[in-house]
Amino acid sequence: MTDFALSYSGKEASRGEIDFYDVAHAMVGFQRSLALTAHLVQNNEIITQAPSLKNARIFVSPPREGSWEVVASAIFGAGASVALAPKDSAAGRMTRRVYDYVLKNALGKDVDFEQAFGDGVEAQIADGHITESKLDSLTEKCENAIIEMHRPIVWSGTALGARVYINGDKDKRVGPRLTPETYEHAKRTVELKTPELFIGMVSSYNANTYKGRIFIPEEGRPIPFELSDTVRNRAVVKEVTGSLSQNALSRSNSQGRIGLKAFRRESSSGRLKSLYVIEIQDII
Repeated sequence: MTDFALSYSGKEASRGEIDFYDVAHAMVGFQRSLALTAHLVQNNEIITQAPSLKNARIFVSPPREGSWEVVASAIFGAGASVALAPKDSAAGRMTRRVYDYVLKNALGKDVDFEQAFGDGVEAQIADGHITESKLDSLTEKCENAIIEMHRPIVWSGTALGARVYINGDKDKRVGPRLTPETYEHAKRTVELKTPELFIGMVSSYNANTYKGRIFIPEEGRPIPFELSDTVRNRAVVKEVTGSLSQNALSRSNSQGRIGLKAFRRESSSGRLKSLYVIEIQDII
């Protein structure tokens, strides 16, 4: 079991009060980001919905007095029973490292994968399934949840900032301090002005939204893409769905490769967030 405390400070929060609506959204974001992180550690799988969490549970305690603070307990183990989970489990230690990495990655702080995971018991426990590309993908899935954690700071203004701590110990910080500046970083997406060619295999596509994902080997993860209005036609959709079909048959099938000429959409730290596609190119 590992306790993560989310503590808001400044303005009304320093008196133990906070906007109800905003903090309700913030708590959903806090739970979701922890659940997705715990699931990756426990199951070597990235999920998109917190209710899909397996082999772990997230509990919450009543808010504490003083600065407005809530403690979420991550319980690990088969069936996620409190009786089965030691206070400082290997899974708990790994979850701290991963959550720290994700918060820093999403909020624009310097983060080094090798430094964070290249040493000690945790790296062995991970058995190789904690990779930089998976953490980038996890960051992408957690981004909106982390943005929601800022709500009391940037919407009602009933707090000036917030921090995540381990076990209520303010010397054991996880990720950077949440501020209006970190909110702007997470919310901001920069679209580069020069298109590039991206080659990969389509892993998902929604015909109603013209959005999907393409696995790009150089990135090591599926990247979201959106077809621009100029390429929303039957011929392009056929190319996209053809790549998806070939990918479904075999990921090693080179016939499923497709070229997308697209504008990069990045976070302000340069992490590729998505592609805005303006042309489909044949790959020989």
